[in-house]
Amino acid sequence: MAYSNPSDVEEWMILSVRQDKKERKLYHLFAESDKEMLSVHEDILIRFRLTKGQILTEVQMEEIRMEDERYRAYVLAIAYLGAKPRTRKQIEQYLNRKWFEADNIQYALDRLEREHIVDDEQYAHMFAIGRLRNSLKGRRFIKQELQLRGVSKEVAAEATESLDRKVELASAKKAAEKKWRSLKGEPIDRKRKLMGYLMRRGFPGDIVKEALKSIDLNGEDDVFEEDDGLLLDN
Repeated sequence: MAYSNPSDVEEWMILSVRQDKKERKLYHLFAESDKEMLSVHEDILIRFRLTKGQILTEVQMEEIRMEDERYRAYVLAIAYLGAKPRTRKQIEQYLNRKWFEADNIQYALDRLEREHIVDDEQYAHMFAIGRLRNSLKGRRFIKQELQLRGVSKEVAAEATESLDRKVELASAKKAAEKKWRSLKGEPIDRKRKLMGYLMRRGFPGDIVKEALKSIDLNGEDDVFEEDDGLLLDN
């Protein structure tokens, strides 16, 4: 119900508060039986003490709408993070797909960072270690993957540079052994193909060289004494 007070400021009285039938934490506020004033998250309902009989001005309602959308963006981001760790950029892209306004997305992201729920540095280190152990890829490839996920170049570099060289070498050797069995042709040609394969997977030149030497060539080890010039770090 709308009416004007002596100062001519339009106000609305909450006549009913109804819980959404599908989304149980969502509440609808009505000024009349068929006129919805606001739709807010349960936590916003409690924060602003929105109960039947309360009178709100348009200015107050706009403030509540803004706080509600900010909070919903934050809550949705928390739920999105529940599946697995994400970068700030990934969460931003997700909230953009949900049609939140840019200011409210930034509010949610900043709050997540303040609360240390989103931490790109920690994410980068965990991601790099996991990929190195499980994907048979080297630090250069992992660095690119991190940047594609929105991690800054500096943070991605720091995370990959701190990787354990022994673990990376073991990963390269495993990748080399697996690939070597499927390569065809003369040993020197197979060597070049294997070398290119390992380089494309992001392993540094020195790691590639050691991984190549670990391959069982059945007496053909001399093929790895040639063409070391192919192993140039970029």
